[in-house]
Amino acid sequence: MKEYERENIGKYTDGRKKRVAAYCRVSTDSGDQANSFESQRLYFREYIERNPDWLLLKIFADEGITGTNTKKRAEFNMMIGYAERGLIDLIITKEISRFARNTLDSIYYTRMLKSLGVGVIFMNDGINTLDGDSELRLAIMSSIAQEESRRTSQRVRWGQTRRMEQGVVFGRSMLGYDVCGGKMHINDSGAAIVRLIFHKFTCEGKGAHTIAKELEEEGFCPLRGNRWQSSTVLKILRNEKYCGDLVQKKTYTPDFLSHEKKYNHGQEKFIIIKNHHTPIISRDVFEKAAAILAARAETQKNKEKYTSRHIFSGKIKCGLCGSGCAARFRKRKNGSEYKAWRCINAVKYGKPHTDRYGNTSGCGGLSFRNEDIIYVMHIVTAFIAPALRIVKKRLMQTVRLADISRDTEAEENERAAEKRRRLIGIYTDGIITKEEFAAAMEKCGCGGAQNGNRGENGSLPCMADEISEAAEEIFAGPEYEDEFYRCILDRLIINENGCDVYLKGLPYKWSFTVKDPS
Repeated sequence: MKEYERENIGKYTDGRKKRVAAYCRVSTDSGDQANSFESQRLYFREYIERNPDWLLLKIFADEGITGTNTKKRAEFNMMIGYAERGLIDLIITKEISRFARNTLDSIYYTRMLKSLGVGVIFMNDGINTLDGDSELRLAIMSSIAQEESRRTSQRVRWGQTRRMEQGVVFGRSMLGYDVCGGKMHINDSGAAIVRLIFHKFTCEGKGAHTIAKELEEEGFCPLRGNRWQSSTVLKILRNEKYCGDLVQKKTYTPDFLSHEKKYNHGQEKFIIIKNHHTPIISRDVFEKAAAILAARAETQKNKEKYTSRHIFSGKIKCGLCGSGCAARFRKRKNGSEYKAWRCINAVKYGKPHTDRYGNTSGCGGLSFRNEDIIYVMHIVTAFIAPALRIVKKRLMQTVRLADISRDTEAEENERAAEKRRRLIGIYTDGIITKEEFAAAMEKCGCGGAQNGNRGENGSLPCMADEISEAAEEIFAGPEYEDEFYRCILDRLIINENGCDVYLKGLPYKWSFTVKDPS
């Protein structure tokens, strides 16, 4: 920033001069456009300084950035921020297409600036947004600019497609190939690594994870990134360029305004050229690798998916912002790894900070070692051990009462069976009629279905020993420790000094002080 611009940003005039900012933009960073860029800056500076009622505040300039959206235009967004803070009275720009080629953006930002008392002058279009009919004229002109962008995008895509059909390569260099001037040239050092990967996979039968680990150990460097990943190895094994074929339009841009790329799943026609360039590996080797990948995918298709959900997942919360905590592996000074829990807001957005709109994000939540949480749960379990013993005692009392009740019921069943045998004997001897027999059976409770859930002798199966053994294992907790902690823990709150532990069904908490590992 120029010295006079820095001074004028904080300079409030007495009302006789307006603080004026200029905005200029070029859409590419080529040499000619760079000259145009400097010309625009010089022109605006001289233009503003010639007006005695204006005070040059700052020239905001974005270079090499498209105008169809404002997300990546840092200078444009900075200018809006200045206006929101009341530092700008007027903005001038060359034309609508320099300000925005998106109709919605043009209307939105000019309306917002107008509500702040900031006008925008589009010099070549003769529009001042403070005029009464400015929005109608702006809508028409910005629509024309947007349509021009759409047609330009359409022409560029058509030209790229024709060049792709001619074999021109659109894309960046990759492991084993250098892309230069639209052609692919073999890079010998990278090609050797590619051949090694295919040999390990097809001849030695090694998996992607093993291959990545061995490449790391052997000191080979990936083209991008710091370490070899199994996903990187799989991408190489699936890339048809290594056998000499070229497939383009794997991604496409459905919206010329957002410029967001998406994977092509048949929305547009692929451009495929066989034997396009010199291969690094033979077609037979590539097809063999593809067959192995397909076979392994088929064997994995019907397998049950593995879940790595941790016993404390969803139960650990940040005491500062209330968000959940996620587990991450971290390294100690000696190179060993340990698992630590930290606030998701802190992981995503870093420490607390405020953007230019006054929105606050991030969190200062501390890390908490998983081993410390286990230790805390051991202590809590020791505290509640007496209560657990009482629960066990009462449970066993209930079991014994059930056992006594079972014995009493068995005796009653035996007496009822004896009455039934006597009545049957009296009835078969002809002493009583059929109706009298049925009434007598009903009176002594011997009618209807006979307790189908009992054993052969009419008694319930004894389960006291099994219940006692299971209770002993649950309350001792060595074998089912993880599941035991999951069942009793309601939530664990990480705070500045340590953590607070809440158990299910208990109204109070346990507080612990633990040193932050970071």
